[in-house]
Amino acid sequence: MYNRLNHHLYTNNILVQEQHAFRKGMSTEDVAFRLTDSVLRYLNQKLHFGGIFCDLSKTFGCVNHEILLTKLHFYGIQGITIDWFRLTIDWFRLTIDWFRLTIDWFRLTIDWFRSFLTNRKQKVEIKSPNSTQNLVPYWGKLQHVVPQGSILGLLLFLFYINELPLRINSLAEPILFADDTSVRISNRSFVEFSTTANAVLAHIIKWFSANKLVLNLGKTNIMKFVTNNLPYCALTVGH
Repeated sequence: MYNRLNHHLYTNNILVQEQHAFRKGMSTEDVAFRLTDSVLRYLNQKLHFGGIFCDLSKTFGCVNHEILLTKLHFYGIQGITIDWFRLTIDWFRLTIDWFRLTIDWFRLTIDWFRSFLTNRKQKVEIKSPNSTQNLVPYWGKLQHVVPQGSILGLLLFLFYINELPLRINSLAEPILFADDTSVRISNRSFVEFSTTANAVLAHIIKWFSANKLVLNLGKTNIMKFVTNNLPYCALTVGH
């Protein structure tokens, strides 16, 4: 299923350019290079430049199943229609037996993903070193989680967060690597730079909240890059 979903993702050019995870030839080193290059380039142009470096709390554990399934449906992961059957028959000119095998191989149904995500349970067993009796609670049903430990779970998260850059790329330049989200902001005017930084942060907080993801503001950093030749400017950011 991972191979079919990944093929659908790239064949239909669904993944935004700002996302670097699961791209051939891309790695965390490429993300670091792009950020470093931006710092040097914008400072060389004597622009005010900074970044917002987001930290999400329990990223994969907060993914809402219904929101994810809705997004998968939006990106074309759904039942195959009779028109698709007809196009496949005309294109491949196959026998009906081979065609049935093709259906079984290529079918990407929303029901399969619903089954993959739902009815999963977990519990935590607490072992006491000073007691012969361990604390074992009841199994709890998971409502907001992408199964971890599988490459399919990571790929599903890319669908989940895919639209975030579209919300802010008119104001700033986001860089994503799976759940790691950084946003580059530049402007020749410090006042405009400060205004944009606050607007971008507000957009990010609103989007994460609407999608049931938790932005850890205590660990989210906003940094302004400077050189010795630039005057000091105090950046104030609120939310």
